[in-house]
Amino acid sequence: MADNSKMDARGNGEAQERGHLFELDEWTEELAIAMARQDGLELGDDHLAIIRYLRDCYADHGGTITAHMLRHTLEEQYAGLGGNKHLSNLFPLGLIAQATRYAGLPMPPGTRDPSFGITH
Repeated sequence: MADNSKMDARGNGEAQERGHLFELDEWTEELAIAMARQDGLELGDDHLAIIRYLRDCYADHGGTITAHMLRHTLEEQYAGLGGNKHLSNLFPLGLIAQATRYAGLPMPPGTRDPSFGITH
């Protein structure tokens, strides 16, 4: 199993340049809220639920779940609220890219476009 206490750059430092953390233990919800505020985004309950979900997936599976799988699962979970449109409104800079950043996680494997977060 992957060492979940450390994160890799997934692209020779690109993750660090995008503001992704490299130590999972450094993350707190307060840090996520502060990061989002710097971006002009106020995190609400739906934001935090998605962030917690991503952290739980990473804790359970390491970096093995792709952005496509994460996005598909979240779209199904939020279908009653508008699915992809609702998720895009929550994270306008890219659901996976922005939410994983606030979650203190590396970008999922296979991610090539950090703004969109699911292009393979």
